[in-house]
Amino acid sequence: MYDILIKNGKTIAGKVLELAITDGKIVKVSKLINAQARQVIDASNLYFSAGWIDDHVHCYEKMKLYFDTPDQIGVATGVTTVIDAGTTGAENIGDFYQLAMQAKTNVYALLNISKSGIVTQDELSDLTNVQAQLIRQALLKYPDFIVGIKVRMSKTVIGENGIKPLDLAKAIQHENNNLPLMVHIGSSPPELQEILARMESGDVLTHCFNGKVNGILDRSNGKIKDFVWDAYQRGIIFDIGHGTDSFNFEVADIALQSGMKAASISTDIYHRNRKNGPVYDLATTMEKCQTLGYTWEEIIERVTSVPAKNFHLTTKGQLEVGFDADITLFTFEEAEKVLRDANGNTRVIKTAIKAVKTIIGGVVYDN
Repeated sequence: MYDILIKNGKTIAGKVLELAITDGKIVKVSKLINAQARQVIDASNLYFSAGWIDDHVHCYEKMKLYFDTPDQIGVATGVTTVIDAGTTGAENIGDFYQLAMQAKTNVYALLNISKSGIVTQDELSDLTNVQAQLIRQALLKYPDFIVGIKVRMSKTVIGENGIKPLDLAKAIQHENNNLPLMVHIGSSPPELQEILARMESGDVLTHCFNGKVNGILDRSNGKIKDFVWDAYQRGIIFDIGHGTDSFNFEVADIALQSGMKAASISTDIYHRNRKNGPVYDLATTMEKCQTLGYTWEEIIERVTSVPAKNFHLTTKGQLEVGFDADITLFTFEEAEKVLRDANGNTRVIKTAIKAVKTIIGGVVYDN
C-alpha cells in the first residue's frame, strides 16, 4: 500500500499521469495506477508538476534589512523549495540553518562571501569581511545546506572596491570544487561588461532584466548589448531575480523578442516586497513571464528542473521515480489581475495560476 496516490492528474503539457508516493519519495509514475493508498488525492481538473523552486529569496528572519520566514514564501504559495541568496555569511549561517530546519519548506542557502551576510547594505565595502577560511569551514560544516555562494556587485554594496569582490568570489569558488556562484548586478561601478567578463559558464547572473543603465539593454539603440550576448552564449545562466527594483517589462520583452530567454525564474522576495509588491509570490513572477510570451511549459521548467540542475539538487525538480515527493498541484482561475514591474509599468491578465495543494517530502498541505 502506498502512502499517497495522486489520481486523474495531468502535466502542464497535457500528459495524463498518476503518481504514487511512499516514505517521502516518488515510487511510481504511470498513466494509470490501480492500487491502494492511505491517502488518495483526486487531481481531476488540476495540473501538477515537480515542486516549484524559488532560487533567490531572503528568509533568515533575524535580519533587519531583507528577511521573511521560509513557509510564508514557500509552502503557503505552492513553493516546495527555496534558496536563500546570501542573506547570511559564515558568522551567522549556523543560526540560519537551525531555524531553516524547523520549516515545512525545503530551505537551502547561498553563502554570502561577506562573513556577516547582509547586516548592512554595504557588506562588501570593507573587504576584511571576506575571509576565505571561514567560508571553507562553513562549507565543510553544512555541505547539504549550502549549495553555492553569493556576491552582490552593485555600487551601494561594494563601495570603492570595484571588481575586487567578484575576483575574491571567483577565487573562493575555484578553491571549493567550483561550487555554484550567483552574482547580483545593479548600479555601477563596476560596469556590467567587467562583471560578465569574469563570469564563467554555469555562473548565475541574477536580476538579468533590471531596467537600470548598467543593465543588459543599450538605451541608445534599444538593443541588447553585444557583450551581454557573448556572456549569454558562453553559458552564463540568466536568472530573473525580480525583487523590488530589478525586473522591467520592456527589457525582458526586448530580450525575448531578440531571442534571449531567462534560464530560471525567481523572485528575490522578502517581507516588504511580498506584502507591498511588486513581487507578492513566485506565481505572480511566473505570470509576468507568461505575459511576455514564455509558454507555461517553459515557465514550469524554469521553476523546477532548471534551478534543481543549476544548484545540484539531484533529487528534486522531476516527476520521476526515486525523486523527492515534492509536488505542486495547481489550476488556472479566471480573474483579472494587474501585474506591476519594478518600475511601475503594468500589464493586465485575465487568467491567474493558483497553487491548490503543496506536497513536500510526502506531506500534503492545502493552499
